[in-house]
Amino acid sequence: MLWIKCFHVLFVMSWMAGVFYLPRIFVHYAEGSAAGEDVRRLRIMATRLYAFMTIMAVIALILGIWLWRAYDYHGRWLQWKLVFVFALLVYHFYCRHLVDRMRHEQPLPRALVLRFLNEGALLIVVPILILAVVKPFG
Repeated sequence: MLWIKCFHVLFVMSWMAGVFYLPRIFVHYAEGSAAGEDVRRLRIMATRLYAFMTIMAVIALILGIWLWRAYDYHGRWLQWKLVFVFALLVYHFYCRHLVDRMRHEQPLPRALVLRFLNEGALLIVVPILILAVVKPFG
């Protein structure tokens, strides 16, 4: 079962790499579009990165469910972790919305808003990490 845990952590890390980098692409796209620059490459990068991070998310979630069932995890810490995982999935799908806007050449929110979006993921991921490692609330 330790191999499953190892791969779960690996795929979560890969997913988070995309979660943290994709909003940076959005920022560059918004700033480049406003400056009249060619942003076609950023559209391609965002589309491919989103596909990659979605695959990583699906595998991470499958392995997480496997661990949950195998170890029969339960407790308030797990309930709260699942709330934050759900929030992370909402964040993930909001990124999909922004990628779709890019692909259809529709405007994105201002660069400043996108910078805050980038930091928002950290506010979701840190509690997940604390809850998974420390397991407060018994």
